Amino acid sequence: MHDASPITQRLNEEVLAALDFTDTEDFADAMRGFAGTIPGGTVLNASGRPVWSMEPYAFLEEERAPASVNPSLWRQARLNRLHGLFQVCGRIWQVRGLDIANVTFIEGDTGLIVIDPLTFVESARTALELYYAHRPRRPVVAVIYSHSHTDHYGGVLGVTSEQQVAAGEVEVIAPCGFMQAAVSENVLAGVPMRRRAQFQFGNTLAAGVKSHVDSGLGKGIGRGTTSLVPPTRTIDAPRERHVIDGVEIVFQLTPESEAPAEMHFFFPQMRALNLAENATHNMHNLCPLRGAQARDALAWSKYLNEALEEFVPHSDVVFAQHHWPVWGRERIERYVSEQRDLYRFLHDQTLRLMSRGLTPREIAETLFMPTGLSKRWHARGYYGAVGHNVKAIYQRYLGWYDGNPASLSPLPPQPAGIRYVEYMGGADAILARARRDFERGEYRWVVQVLDHLVFAQPDHREARELAADAMEQLGYQTESATWRNAYLLGARELREGVRRMGSGGAAALNANVVSVLPMEMFFDYLAIRVDGIRAQDLEARFDWVIPDRGEQWRLTLVNGVLNHSKGSHGARADATVRLDHATLVRMLHEGTSLAQALAEGMLAIEGARERFDAFVQVLEEFDPGFNVVEP
Repeated sequence: MHDASPITQRLNEEVLAALDFTDTEDFADAMRGFAGTIPGGTVLNASGRPVWSMEPYAFLEEERAPASVNPSLWRQARLNRLHGLFQVCGRIWQVRGLDIANVTFIEGDTGLIVIDPLTFVESARTALELYYAHRPRRPVVAVIYSHSHTDHYGGVLGVTSEQQVAAGEVEVIAPCGFMQAAVSENVLAGVPMRRRAQFQFGNTLAAGVKSHVDSGLGKGIGRGTTSLVPPTRTIDAPRERHVIDGVEIVFQLTPESEAPAEMHFFFPQMRALNLAENATHNMHNLCPLRGAQARDALAWSKYLNEALEEFVPHSDVVFAQHHWPVWGRERIERYVSEQRDLYRFLHDQTLRLMSRGLTPREIAETLFMPTGLSKRWHARGYYGAVGHNVKAIYQRYLGWYDGNPASLSPLPPQPAGIRYVEYMGGADAILARARRDFERGEYRWVVQVLDHLVFAQPDHREARELAADAMEQLGYQTESATWRNAYLLGARELREGVRRMGSGGAAALNANVVSVLPMEMFFDYLAIRVDGIRAQDLEARFDWVIPDRGEQWRLTLVNGVLNHSKGSHGARADATVRLDHATLVRMLHEGTSLAQALAEGMLAIEGARERFDAFVQVLEEFDPGFNVVEP
């Protein structure tokens, strides 16, 4: 890692001069109601190993940003380092900083209502014990998932058990569509999403002033045990009012906002409003760098407007499942209205520029937030960014094509790179000019040009090093934590290559998630692994029996496509496969392939085994460490 260049230092000094760093209101809010914490913000697993710790971020004690970090991002990173148990108001408490998300504890008449039990079992259990260290030891009587992202449900078995839920001792409440959204994101697009998430969150980067400082939404991603307990009740109407253990809650559904399934909560008795992840202290993503379905910015803004009109007039505090609360009627009204306007402005102005014929990249270069929003800390792009949010809006309305026929069928990166290098006069000529551009601080252009050279000649060490240097400077400059992480991990992989994962790795699926996986979704997952061209001449019909669930499915492979539905082929079946669901869960969790399972006798085949063998041979095994910054 290199130092920040003089140009990067100058640009970061300009940020320091442009924003009001004397405004410390957020720091006061972030520490308000502090009751206590655990040493170093360190969470241990059963083996005594840390799954989460704030100790590596001790360097953030320094108030002034180093030259290698955008000063605005440094401020956010310092806020996100704060951890412990905090009282929001009356019966409402939060544990913040032991995970990328917050867990909220609502004190009912007899027990605790837990909102969003974090990402990991270990973090959730530690947070609950921290709460008990300062408050009466009440039993958990309900768990509420605000939305379908893992950091808001993954630690559920740290605050309750499957047995307690099954016995009716603990109710689990979620927005409608929760299970489909939660499981599909982890399974169907799981492998590429987890690989890309490394660039978004920088979880493989070491903490330090020249590497990982934050993720914008919180400090980072830990390495614990995730779990999932299906909801026992779903919220299906746009507004529902329920009383849970004496606590009145008004639920506001907000589908297709920050998550496909999401909801807000209003607590009339406590005059408190929880906006889940739709209003946090940053500009959020309309499509995260890890990938997801593009979110609906217009609906998002309208949900916030509804909350502003219905709930804010009756609220003394607004809080969310990331970051810190805001207190006071006037401050709340301004905060929520500005968050509403943030997403509405992005939406409307992107559509305006689309209607003038601008392409996604042109809109990203043209659109700037109005001063009234850009000067507000909570509207800054620490997690999302204008540059990629406008592209997400374009994608949602018009798709990938920018309308220019030249974009219809461009050459892929490697053959295009070879041609570009030839047109530019060869590698030496490109490097000579790129070095001059680097010295002038034209880092974006250097990265763009050298990307062609790296894809044309991936073993060209000088090209990789100079491209890495340019990415590094871009990372040091950017205010967005996710962009910084992407640039710095890209620089590392150009210098060192991909750090390959061990056995299983990202290709294996979490056992607790798989245990509640509907078989229909498992077969969808199996279908995307079929190499369609290799399978195009293979026709097969299988009956798939799951004895421990009493289920039977019929699978048909034809034209390189695997279709499935409940039932049996009867006499037309080529073979019958018998596999207990419990065994399937173990296989998927351990990354065991069907071929391995077949060889080890984990599943039984009756009938034309050779036909099933042929099917297994056309299933592709995914590499969770695929290349990103090189061919």
